[in-house]
Amino acid sequence: MYRTISCAMALAVALGAALPARAQDAELARLREELRQLKENYERRIEALERRLEQTRPVREPPPARENAFNPAISLIMQGTLSRSSRDPEGYQITGFAPSGGEVGPPARGLSLAESELVLSANIDPYFRGVLIAALTPENELEVEEAYFQTLALGRGFTLKGGRFLSAIGYQNEIHQHAWDFHDASLPYRAFLGGRFGDDGLQLKWVAPTELFLELGAELGRGRSFPATERNRSSANAWSLFGHAGGDLGASLAWRAGLSYLHTAPRERAFEDVDSLGGAVTQSISGKSRLWIADLVLKWPGFKLQGEYFRRREDGSLGYDDSAQAAPQFGAPFAGGYSSRQSGWYLQGVYQFMPRWRAGLRHDRLSHGSVANGIVASGLGPTAADFPLLMTAHDPRRSTAMIDWSPTEFSRLRLQLASDRSRAGVADRQALLQYIFSLGAHGAHRF
Repeated sequence: MYRTISCAMALAVALGAALPARAQDAELARLREELRQLKENYERRIEALERRLEQTRPVREPPPARENAFNPAISLIMQGTLSRSSRDPEGYQITGFAPSGGEVGPPARGLSLAESELVLSANIDPYFRGVLIAALTPENELEVEEAYFQTLALGRGFTLKGGRFLSAIGYQNEIHQHAWDFHDASLPYRAFLGGRFGDDGLQLKWVAPTELFLELGAELGRGRSFPATERNRSSANAWSLFGHAGGDLGASLAWRAGLSYLHTAPRERAFEDVDSLGGAVTQSISGKSRLWIADLVLKWPGFKLQGEYFRRREDGSLGYDDSAQAAPQFGAPFAGGYSSRQSGWYLQGVYQFMPRWRAGLRHDRLSHGSVANGIVASGLGPTAADFPLLMTAHDPRRSTAMIDWSPTEFSRLRLQLASDRSRAGVADRQALLQYIFSLGAHGAHRF
């Protein structure tokens, strides 16, 4: 085909030297028409071949890979803080709520290296993708934060994920800390999920083939983190259901809403407390924990509004053991029924008032709700004063303001101020400077 075109052009040049001007113009017009017809015929043949290729493509063939399977994408996130607080961070607690066992409070005073994050990801083959995210703690420990495979070719909108991963419940839970709009997690995430919920298990997602974004999913897990407890059993110890929907309202407003449910069955979920005399006490909760989360995110150009509402119900038994004391107050462990109905929410807004500058406000609130303690109700041993964390009717709250500067997409500096009333009768004034630096390839953040 290209040889024909070349010959036609050569012939046009040769004839142009011998023919009169009018004849030459006519001949050139004829050659242009021939070239146009050849081009149209060529494009039609290409389109026909593409249609045939699409029709014969295997159903399970995945989309083109974005990452080279033999050269994984590697990135490193480095973070640090300069922190000041009016109350000792070592004594941080959320009064009125059972601790997670690894309470995430304010950072240590002064200069501190925060958690660094090493990420490796690549397509394994045409059918699977793998991701490893390792956390390098300031205590020189290496922890596996996420390590999972994800299918690329299930088709019909389905995706299967397996391994260790952050749950898709709620909105912020699945987002890594360095991508948060504030340095720390809100009070509901701390009280009900220990900061965020991750597990070892399987996740199945389905995205509907509709213009409106609609995502449904389910997860089965080992129950290795709060509010669950890891148990030596073959069946799942935690499971969740979630649904998310979103779309555009007009040309400038985008939205996403979700509803999630997490069910866990903790066994002897222990935490430390002090009794009315100041002695050390170990308490533990066994039974069922059910958490509902509703979330909503709205985005306008330069502005993002985000909020989530949490409601938790726990039922089971409560253990009380002060036998570790030199002179036990009651001499033997106690057990009784336990139930609680508690809730919380947060609302935050972030405004990008200049290309590289953002400012934000967030308010968190928890409701102690109702807590029934069978040990106290029996009147035969410890009183409510011996359960300060569980039985103190306190509604924690926290207000936070931040401003950050991002000279590029790979670096961010942030100033954050907070008034924290998580502890009953205590107002903690907190201020911190944070840096976040990203090295290497890093995928786009979610909506």
